[in-house]
Amino acid sequence: MKLHLFAFIAAAAAVHADPATLGKIGELEVKTDEIREAIAGLEAGQDAALSKDPAALGQYVRALLIQRLVLQQALEKKWDQEPDVVAKLVRAREAALTESYLESVAKVPADFPTQADLQAAYDAAKTSLLVPKSYRLAQVFVAAPKDADKATTDKAKVKLDALAKKLKEKNADFAAIATAESDEVASKSRGGEIGWVAEAQIQPEIRERLPKLAVGAISDPVKLDDGWHILKVLDAKEAHTPPLDQVRDQIVVQLRAERARLNRQEYLAQLLKDHPLAINEIELAKLLGK
Repeated sequence: MKLHLFAFIAAAAAVHADPATLGKIGELEVKTDEIREAIAGLEAGQDAALSKDPAALGQYVRALLIQRLVLQQALEKKWDQEPDVVAKLVRAREAALTESYLESVAKVPADFPTQADLQAAYDAAKTSLLVPKSYRLAQVFVAAPKDADKATTDKAKVKLDALAKKLKEKNADFAAIATAESDEVASKSRGGEIGWVAEAQIQPEIRERLPKLAVGAISDPVKLDDGWHILKVLDAKEAHTPPLDQVRDQIVVQLRAERARLNRQEYLAQLLKDHPLAINEIELAKLLGK
């Protein structure tokens, strides 16, 4: 992923008069090599996000430039020499150094996990990997809140009856009708499409009707607290467990993270065994003013 991102950076730099400069603020510049180094230290998820989004990469460069400008002003005012700042810097350095060392001793071998490890983890996690039954739905919605006055309710019912009749006509275009008539703004812009929804996330009043509808079928109006919903089943998927190849990357990340965590714990346990830790409870109580 980083190779892809570095290629993008190189291409972006090539359009500037100075190919090595990605950004500038005042006299401060950010060079391509500096961004490469900064990104190399990012977590995999952050790197992946930047590689897919040029705007996000631009924001990253912008934030780095602003940070450097603030840092420049802080140094000009000798802020780094303030006693409390010096203490914070010492603590930050110690924490960063400690964490970096722990990451190194907990580092997982490049060839882990093996195929056998993956298969064992997959078999053990099949229950949690189960993808529930889901429906791809579209709707035409007629607003009719349960606390609406009679005039509003009557008007909504007239509209509902007209739409229900129109949808039952031969060759009725559900998407076109939803776009023109639905009261739900977000879905009407997509021809009424709601998208994929897990069965358990669907309101009970609607969920109980879906098994009786074939793909492409349209439901009778369903009354909920917010109004009337006429649903169309665009597609459906039965509950299933994805094959190993489909979830391989996910399992690899989980296994490597777990192994790194265990390596870290084992190192710390051995460290404390070799160097027993003791706390002076009396002095601790004094420190707390007890």
